[in-house]
Order: sequence, then C-alpha cells, then structure tokens
Amino acid sequence: MLRVAVVGSGPSGCYTAQTLVQLDPEVRVDVLDRLPCPYGLVRYGVAPDHEKIKSLQGSLRTVLEHERVRFLGGVRVNGPGGLSVERLRALYHAVVYCVGAAADRHLGIPGEELPGSWSATEFVSWYSAHPDAVDAGFVHGVRSAVVIGVGNVAVDVTRMLARGAGELRPTDMPQAALDTLAASGVAEVHMVGRRGPSQARFTTKELRELGGLPGTEVSVDPAELALDPGYADPSALPAVQRRNVEALRGWAAAAPRQTERRIRLRFFLRPVEVLAEGGRVGAVRFERTAPDGLGGVKGTGQYEDLPAQLVLRSVGYRGVPLEGLPFDAGSGTVPHREGRVLRDGAVSPGEYVAGWIKRGPTGVIGTNRPCAKETATSLLVDAPALVREGVPDDALPALRAAGVEPVPWAGWQAIERAEAELGARLGRGVVKLADWGALLGAARTG
Repeated sequence: MLRVAVVGSGPSGCYTAQTLVQLDPEVRVDVLDRLPCPYGLVRYGVAPDHEKIKSLQGSLRTVLEHERVRFLGGVRVNGPGGLSVERLRALYHAVVYCVGAAADRHLGIPGEELPGSWSATEFVSWYSAHPDAVDAGFVHGVRSAVVIGVGNVAVDVTRMLARGAGELRPTDMPQAALDTLAASGVAEVHMVGRRGPSQARFTTKELRELGGLPGTEVSVDPAELALDPGYADPSALPAVQRRNVEALRGWAAAAPRQTERRIRLRFFLRPVEVLAEGGRVGAVRFERTAPDGLGGVKGTGQYEDLPAQLVLRSVGYRGVPLEGLPFDAGSGTVPHREGRVLRDGAVSPGEYVAGWIKRGPTGVIGTNRPCAKETATSLLVDAPALVREGVPDDALPALRAAGVEPVPWAGWQAIERAEAELGARLGRGVVKLADWGALLGAARTG
C-alpha cells in the first residue's frame, strides 16, 4: 500500500491529496502542516471580508476528512526541532512538498527597512490571526498610507485600511486587530503602480469593491490614465484589463466628494526611496515613469514625494529554500519535471512538488488544481518503483518518537469550537484565535 506525505495543507496540498485518493483506491495520505490549523492561505491570506472565497475551506475540509487522508498539524519540516527531508523520506514511500512561497519581494531602495515600512504579507498575517504575526503598531499614528503595488493583495490591504468598524465586526478578524483598525486615524491611502492601468494585476471585482466602501472616495488622476496607450482605446485589451480601465474612467470623471477617507489610485510612479521623519517613515519618493514602447516603462527624471507614516509593499512573493531540497534561486522554485524533483538534472525518486514552490507565485486558487493533478499523476505513474521495505505502516509512532506530537483533525475541530465560543462571548460570529498558546491549548481539548 502506497503511503504519501503531503507537506502543506493549503489548496495545492489538499488538491494533491484529493487527486491521489481519487486515482488510487488504496493510497493513504498524511497531510502535514507546520501550523495546527489547515487551509494555508485560504485561512491566513484571504481577506476576512471575502466570505465567498473563504468558503472554499468547505471543499478543502472534504478532502481532509476523507477516510484515507489524515491531517497532522504542528509538524515542522526542517528548522529547529523539525523533521529533516531525509527523515521524512524514510517514513513514506513518497513526499510531495506544497510549501508555497513564504518570502516577500523587496523593493531594493534606500529607507525600505525604516520603522513603518512593511510587506503587505506582514500586515495581512496580523489581521488574519497568523500565530507568527506580531502587532507591530501598523496603523498607530498613521494618517496617510502608501501601498506599493497594483495587484489583488494591494487592493485587499487598501480596503482593510479604509474599512470602518461596522463593516469589519461581522468578519472573523481577531478582536485586537479589529479594535486597532476601528480606532485608526488613517484618512488617505495611496495605491501606487509603476506602470499603467491596463497593466495592473488586480481583478475588476476586487477593484470595484473599493468604490463601494462607505464614507470613502476613490480618486484617479485623468492625466496619469492618459499616459497609458491602452487607456485611450481599450477595445484591444483583454477583457479584465478593459473592464479595469472602464472602472477607472468612471472614478476619474466623478466630481470630488467630502468624505471621511480617501483612496487615491496612482500610476506611472516608481518608488526610489523611503524618506525618514523622526526616525521612521515620513514619505515615499517616486520617479515619474512613462511607457517605453516595449511593454515596460522608463524613468523620466521627474520626482514626487507622497507623505506617509505607513508603507506596505505588495510586489510579489518568492519561494525560500528548504534545506535538503534543490533550489533554483533565480525562479524561487524547486527544479522539477512534471512535479518530480530534479537533483543535478536527474529525477529524485519519491520527491515531488506542487503549488507555488513548483511553478512560482502565479495564478489564483483554482490554478492549483491542474498543477496538483500533474504532480499526483506523475507520482502514481512512479508508484510501482516507490514501494519499498522499511517504510512503516503508520508514521505517527515514529513522529512521536522524534518528539513531534501532531495536532490531529479532532484537535483542529476543537480549535474551531473555541473560535466559535470566543465569537459568541464577544457578540460576534466566529473570531480567530491569534497566538500559538491559545491555538495549542484549544487543540488539546479535542
């Protein structure tokens, strides 16, 4: 009987497990996760006010509750106290790494490390109750914020900064983050891209949500839009970009309103320096860019400073090396062939990858389905050569002998009950537990 470990319980890990059990009637899969909670970025990356997307947890739950799939949370692979790649390989016939892309890209500009300058991921982790996140005082004393990037994550954090307490209270946001955001004095958010509106990465649905925020005006500079060749005649643009331009046209033509908060969408501005004031972020200096005729932009030598006490960069993710696995630093991925890990160009038997660590941080949640299917199919083709002597029927005793006490599915269900009870006490719906102690304490009652 084939025994497989899937490292990571986000969409790519769950879809890999799902494909394996669908295609092989005997395979057994352990889905391991460093956290005591499953679902990866669906739990810790999707904005709390996006209930429809968060509802995908239901389909992932179905996978993890399959009779031949077992969730084992709180299992670290590598790092202090973690299982080595070699040890994991000895406990299973095959291992599939679905570890995502955990690092943020940096801007590489002076002042980027000033207090008040953060990655958008750090901010998202905080309001999503990731147990590794810290309350860094993101919005304390902030009147104006700059979000660098024009993708969906940039839109998410912009929206969270502008949302009022009444809109956030029905979400599962941890109480401390809710209280902090509700009391914030953020009055202006600039979301800035170095290229034009027709090249922005956000989806139209996400973009239009900004225009529906109570007490918030969205403004766009018509002169900046006009710099984009695709703006004057958007008919040749792909459908999403064309709809984006139409939405931006509407805001550019709207008369100014007196509102409590303002979101300013800016284009053709490239960050060159984060400027300090009193030892922390005080402004961001941008260089005006212009289309270079080749699909990119070039600098113009003209500069503009935007005052800000908070900078959030949302310019993409990168995979990080996992000790014991090969790694391509250029692409931030593990070298592979149809999901099979390559060592020095040759297939490494029993080692596989899926998700962002396989293909890079691209696509949406659904993109993980075909990616996982390809990897799982490769694994099952290889299966006859993978089954070997010495692999235990059940890896759990060996994990415990190594000092690892996994959080089982019942432990996760206990966490869910504790979060529901917390929400009831606070007069809200489900409210997430936000620290390791609370999560593990709840899990032990399962």
